[in-house]
Amino acid sequence: MGKQTTRVPPEALERQRGFTEQIRRRFADRQAHPLAFVDTYGCQQNVADGQKLSGMLREMGFSFTREPKEADLVLLNTCAVREHAEQRVFGNLGALTHAKRENPEQVVVLCGCMAQEPRTSERIRKSYRHVNLVFGPHALWRFPELLWQVYDTGKRIFAVEDEAGSIAEGLPVERESGVRAWVSIMYGCDNFCTYCVVPYVRGRERSREPERVEEEVRSLVSAGRKDLTLLGQNVNAYGRGTTCDFPALLERLDRIPGDYWLRFMSSHPKDASPRLFDTMARCGHVAKQLHLPFQSGSDRVLGAMGRRYTRRQYLDLVAYARSVMPGLVLTSDVIIGFPGETEAEAMETISLVEEVGFDALFTFLYSPRPGTAAAKLPDPVPREEKQRWFDRLLEVQNARSAAIHAAYTGKTLRVLGEEAGGDPEYPVSARTEGNRLVRVKGDPSLIGQFFDVRVTGSNTWALYGEKEE
Repeated sequence: MGKQTTRVPPEALERQRGFTEQIRRRFADRQAHPLAFVDTYGCQQNVADGQKLSGMLREMGFSFTREPKEADLVLLNTCAVREHAEQRVFGNLGALTHAKRENPEQVVVLCGCMAQEPRTSERIRKSYRHVNLVFGPHALWRFPELLWQVYDTGKRIFAVEDEAGSIAEGLPVERESGVRAWVSIMYGCDNFCTYCVVPYVRGRERSREPERVEEEVRSLVSAGRKDLTLLGQNVNAYGRGTTCDFPALLERLDRIPGDYWLRFMSSHPKDASPRLFDTMARCGHVAKQLHLPFQSGSDRVLGAMGRRYTRRQYLDLVAYARSVMPGLVLTSDVIIGFPGETEAEAMETISLVEEVGFDALFTFLYSPRPGTAAAKLPDPVPREEKQRWFDRLLEVQNARSAAIHAAYTGKTLRVLGEEAGGDPEYPVSARTEGNRLVRVKGDPSLIGQFFDVRVTGSNTWALYGEKEE
């Protein structure tokens, strides 16, 4: 795959709008809108992709349902990062044979990262004959054309060619209601960590022009969105093919007037820098929250993972970030049980967790991904043994998270009302600048507003409080 960033020309996007109109006309004689069921798995980047796919479906004339059996079109937007997510998709695909039997005209679409894997697309081709359309992330912008081919020819369509990827601007977006929004600023990854399939299914790093990112963020702020997350597989490597790097982009977006928070994820430690942290500290809209995956506390394992930094370098980054942002909320990703990892090396990871004192962790038992370098490594340690190490990691981190939350009792925090809570006693779910969940006693009219909360209690995963008058 080449590394040059390519941008989809306006005339190609206009051609897609022609297919959108043809599909809309196909259903024009129906008394009711056709229904689509869209199910997205995986990361926030997949969520953002799912919103674009839903936006395209809306322009084609579709409305939406949460019942697959009611749908004229079922779309599964998939994730290939974890084996468990893949098994869920295959299970749900199998269950769709019943809905398809009752409604033979139903169109079933599989897209996203799983679809881009050759082994998966071949499995679908041979064993899931009821799937009509399969396409990977690179072909997302061509969804109207691919769907029209299904309707026009009655044939199964597969668009899973291996390519570096491109950037298509101006695609419609069907965002969920609320105060949050995802903004993709770059796509793909050049790191090729040995355990990760992302570079193979999402292509090489490519960045949107800063003007287009700013235009989207301005529009979202004007529309009342107040918690915006900039997305990229390696977001702080933003800038390939543009005149703007990531710290400069943050400064540019920070100048947009309004009352809102800017976040970003996910960051790679090799591309994080004191300049980035200085920029975060200086920018009033940028949340003092950092998700900085370290994956392992062992230098040998980090080398085997292809991470390109050491334990000491990671600790130095964290120390500098906290020196310029004393209230920084720090989270991370951790993998336990990488092939060849010993118990002593797993304990090095746990000792790093204890030394840093993370606010929260996203923890994973290693899951082999076919096609990656790590999947070919010998892995002699039984899963039961890895599970024991993993349980120790959870014990350490859960105790730390609970202690951090308990220390907030009696304090007053500024929060953003996010959505209705599920607990009648705490009807409002809110977030702090550090992205902590706060269950609030207060009126649902607080949703969408910034306000102060006095913390009255906590557990490992959330704070509880009352609106201050």
